[in-house]
Amino acid sequence: MTTTPYDVAVIGGGPAGLGAAIALGRSRRSVLVIDAGEPRNAPAQGAHNVLGLEGIAPAELLSRGRSEASGYGVAFLNGAVRTAAPDDGGFRLTVDAADRQDATEIRARRLILATGLVDVLPEVPGVREGWGHSVLHCPYCHGWEVRDRRIGILASDARAAHQALLFHQLSDRVTILPGWTSPADGTPGAEWEPGEDAALLAALGVPVASAPVTALKLDGTQVRRAILADGTSLELDAVAVAPSFVARTEIYEQLGGDPEEHPMGRFIPADPTGRTPVTGVWAAGNAQNLMAMVSASAAAGVQAGAAVNADLALEDAERLQDVA
Repeated sequence: MTTTPYDVAVIGGGPAGLGAAIALGRSRRSVLVIDAGEPRNAPAQGAHNVLGLEGIAPAELLSRGRSEASGYGVAFLNGAVRTAAPDDGGFRLTVDAADRQDATEIRARRLILATGLVDVLPEVPGVREGWGHSVLHCPYCHGWEVRDRRIGILASDARAAHQALLFHQLSDRVTILPGWTSPADGTPGAEWEPGEDAALLAALGVPVASAPVTALKLDGTQVRRAILADGTSLELDAVAVAPSFVARTEIYEQLGGDPEEHPMGRFIPADPTGRTPVTGVWAAGNAQNLMAMVSASAAAGVQAGAAVNADLALEDAERLQDVA
């Protein structure tokens, strides 16, 4: 077991974590990025709305980000943080490193949690197989690629009408596929109904399928049709779903933090700079903002990195005052 002191440990090496690391590295801070290698957008062919890098492959974006951060002296450790605890004004982490048999102990003065989130997908056969390809959730991330195509909206909560509204901007061949609601208490859900959104859907000319969807049929990762409970099927090219977004909060909770619940999931609360209620801990990206796209996550990381650097600079100056 080894102990290495750093100014900042960044947990998570996605856009938010790399954005924070670059900002801190450029401020001559010693930084370690700990990354388990599980990027949320790994299934996607391209990352969109990334200024100057439109459509870049997610793996290529992260590779470039790592290279840029390394150029400013940022260190990387491939592995997963097992435990985190306060330690003499900073933090002590134990990490299961990918290339070591024993756990590695890391010490850092500040933490940035860029741990991302988990998309909890509807339990409909075929959804997971097509996820990130022809099964999608965000019209801004993937909508252009399915413009003018036959799009089904898998309806399981109140977001269905909103998704229909946005995807209708991209295609006039949108159909609602009724699903089943998923109550938070785990009780069996009811069949989705349009309710007060019926008038909006009618005005858009978006039909509702004749029965709930029971499965998606795919050719590889490409949706071909939806199978309905009444035995009929509907030919489709893409399906939009509404996952629950559950931030990875385990480390935050180990440090005494309380995640906040949201109608769409769970997240780490933080102020505009990313500072959380836990002293010395910042959060950035999807862990803190469930709706953040790639560029927004990277920007939040830069903001958090700048805030942490300022916090450390003030602490260093106060120590000098105490000595004087």
